[in-house]
Amino acid sequence: MKEELRIALLQFDMCWEEAHTNRLQIEEYISGLIEADIILLPEMFSTGFSVESIHLAEAMDGATVEWMKSIAQKKASVLCGTLMIKEGGHVYNRLLWVEPNGKIHYYDKRHLFSLIEEDRYFTAGKKRLIIDYKGWIICPLICYDLRFPVFSRNDVDYDLCFYLANWPNKRIAAWDTLLKARAIENQSYVIGLNRVGIDGYKTDYSGHSQVIDPQGDIIASAPENEIGLIELVLSKNHLLEIRKRLPFLNDRDELALSI
Repeated sequence: MKEELRIALLQFDMCWEEAHTNRLQIEEYISGLIEADIILLPEMFSTGFSVESIHLAEAMDGATVEWMKSIAQKKASVLCGTLMIKEGGHVYNRLLWVEPNGKIHYYDKRHLFSLIEEDRYFTAGKKRLIIDYKGWIICPLICYDLRFPVFSRNDVDYDLCFYLANWPNKRIAAWDTLLKARAIENQSYVIGLNRVGIDGYKTDYSGHSQVIDPQGDIIASAPENEIGLIELVLSKNHLLEIRKRLPFLNDRDELALSI
């Protein structure tokens, strides 16, 4: 088990529907990153939240997935973000967890954002992805999943849950509140990674990317409305000490969940 987990998360302003440009600017932003176990990118990092443009969806052997494998190997880090993936006649908002050795795990977004008809163009996923990496149990989720506590429920003793998002500024108070709630109720580290800038739908994003500890305290955050790379170290001992001192998870309800 690795007691400390080094995390880097990039809050940036992505170019609308320009995958090649976004890949280049991500490389520039993380060029000075020397050591990280995991590098996180926002939801739909290659195109922006362009739900109607499913013609931009790539295959699992497409340019962006190959780029992710290359960067993961070069940085000796897991690289994780979401993009549009076409597979079997469907298009998914797919979170890819790409390890330095080229191994890929993925999670297809379960809760599609019906307010702008994401559910019309994309196929919903059915199950969560739980990853055991270097002795850390990790639950990666996507944006709108944050509003659904049953799906986020810590029934597997995960240590870290993160949400990769395009969460608009007009609802940023909900983002701030729900991230803290998920950390407190699940007694885990929670990361919320959002974008900044204005997208092709004229939607404004202010960021508010943050890392929260199991007690609900913000231990790192990116500047509001600015591009920023957060680097920090998470402590497994800190997490276990809190759970030992306050063993609230022992009293959780036993629910049969199809997740």
